Amino acid sequence: MTDVTSRPARLRAVLGDACAGALALLLPVWCAGCDRPDVALCTECRRLLRPRVCRRPLTAQIDVFSALDFDGVPARVVRAFKEDGRTALARALGTALAAAAGEAVEATGHDPLIVPVPSSRRAFRRRGYEIAGLLARRAGLSPVPALVSRGTVADQRGLDRRGRAENVAGSLRARGVAGVEVIVVDDVVTTGATLREAVRALSDDGARVVSAVTVAATPRHAR
Repeated sequence: MTDVTSRPARLRAVLGDACAGALALLLPVWCAGCDRPDVALCTECRRLLRPRVCRRPLTAQIDVFSALDFDGVPARVVRAFKEDGRTALARALGTALAAAAGEAVEATGHDPLIVPVPSSRRAFRRRGYEIAGLLARRAGLSPVPALVSRGTVADQRGLDRRGRAENVAGSLRARGVAGVEVIVVDDVVTTGATLREAVRALSDDGARVVSAVTVAATPRHAR
């Protein structure tokens, strides 16, 4: 398969991981799931991150596989990873993501390219690292940054289903994936608007998206 990853993109990913690790060393330690001191993730909260993969439709042809319910401890851990710069949690979340990716590959019978959904430009400037790409690497996958963010996207929180779809419409562009089978990766699926925009962009570039994978799904959509 032709390598669609450019050398600058690989370099950005490596530097992003290095910066993320440095951030983790500077932060105080407490359990991301229950606030227990002196441990990044306690045994009980780690147990609550054991994957229970669910599958639901994303489009008429594509399903999304999610490892956890975005509720309780898993939701707190994901938020700590995304919003508090606690990138050391990516390894535990990546383990859950790997389970969802494994089931997606088994269900579809394909071994496709793994393409993470990029953070918006505003979110990347704020955090300094790519959420989905870092999770995919910690899951032992080999993500290819074939999607790029363009334009300005507002925060999705607080928007209803229609608002989310309108907010992300046209926000992604794909490159170099014509004729390639793809699994799209993201951190959380809520209404599916962002994943559907990713599917749209990849399909427009000539890729065939076979499934989507996330760490978590909001409970009202997961089961």
